[in-house]
Amino acid sequence: MSCHDEDCTTDHGPAGQSKLESFLFSCELSSKVPFYTFQGDEEEDLEHFLELRTICLGEGAKEESNVVEVTAMNHQGKTVSVPIANLHISCLPMVSLGEFELKAPVTIRLKAGTGPVTVSGLHLIASEVEESDNMSDDDDDDEDEEEEITPIKPAKKKKQ
Repeated sequence: MSCHDEDCTTDHGPAGQSKLESFLFSCELSSKVPFYTFQGDEEEDLEHFLELRTICLGEGAKEESNVVEVTAMNHQGKTVSVPIANLHISCLPMVSLGEFELKAPVTIRLKAGTGPVTVSGLHLIASEVEESDNMSDDDDDDEDEEEEITPIKPAKKKKQ
């Protein structure tokens, strides 16, 4: 099995809310290594997501169905297993999943077939950006502007 997490791009998302970093993800499944479990770090302020993009048969794949299944938690916190691809070398050697995003932990399993099957996508890490840091900078700018502006007093009327 070969798994890679390489730096792809950084700093997506609006400033002041959250920071999103993305890293290249890839793993190879076969009869020798039929599953891979993707888990994020246990840091409290980080959320890890796996965005699956493509699943394709590798060199040496046989004339057989290769079924790939993912296991992850649903919105109720229950573990659910779902087949996401059924590949065959002669008719469907690759499938594009678009932006199929799952929150860690995620297990990818070669449910049927001998592979090799390569699963690729992005490892996304979302972190909260402290608003106090950004807000204090903005507040300082506003205060400076307020101090520079002097109020205009109405003119006094002259008596004739």
